[in-house]
Amino acid sequence: MVTHAGGLVRVTVRLFAGLREVVGNDALVEEFATPDVTVEALRARLGEAHPKLGPYLSGVAIAVNEEYILEPGTALHDGDTVALIPPISGGAAGETPKVLVTRAVLDPQALRDAVMTPATGACVVFEGTVRDHHEGHAVLRLQYEAYEEMAVRQLAAVAQETRAAYAAREVYDVGIHHRVGMLEVGETSLLVVVAAAHRQDAFEAALRTVDRVKETVPVWKKEWGPDGAQWQEGVAPRPVAR
Repeated sequence: MVTHAGGLVRVTVRLFAGLREVVGNDALVEEFATPDVTVEALRARLGEAHPKLGPYLSGVAIAVNEEYILEPGTALHDGDTVALIPPISGGAAGETPKVLVTRAVLDPQALRDAVMTPATGACVVFEGTVRDHHEGHAVLRLQYEAYEEMAVRQLAAVAQETRAAYAAREVYDVGIHHRVGMLEVGETSLLVVVAAAHRQDAFEAALRTVDRVKETVPVWKKEWGPDGAQWQEGVAPRPVAR
């Protein structure tokens, strides 16, 4: 990457869900007059320059150029895109992609067809749907938001992680589609399909995949009820091992 004149390092910081609402913008640009910039230095700068972010910064994960960063001393470079990831609520042309983030209605049959193989003896299809209640109160609809570019990469990483974990048990393929936007009660938000030789392995791999999606993929949901809307509290991301 080309550094700006005088060694200036400029990074774009993307904000999502509740963080976007706190700041009132979905992106910030931070400039440093030194080439030696780290993730931790950026976190400190954000706390000073944007006091409203301060209470949230210790609980966010950091992604740089769509990859989770675990080391606070990781260097940043001019032109990097940094995403603040708050706790997570959880193919070729003409073919159905095996991982997808979309605003369209999810199609279980299309994803099933995409992952099936002649050797498949068991196919598990999981649909996560919007229910009409949460922790004792009514839910009218859910609004899903994602860091879409990174979410697609993480879905692919989760699918690969599951295939690798169950390779010796003949799990052949995994497909994951996640919907974003406003969803009504009864609509499907998450679709996971696993093709395997045997039913027990297919069920176990599907459960593992769903859990890992909720732990790693940057998707958040706002709950709409009779008394208004609020972002659901989530869990700290647990990145896929590289």
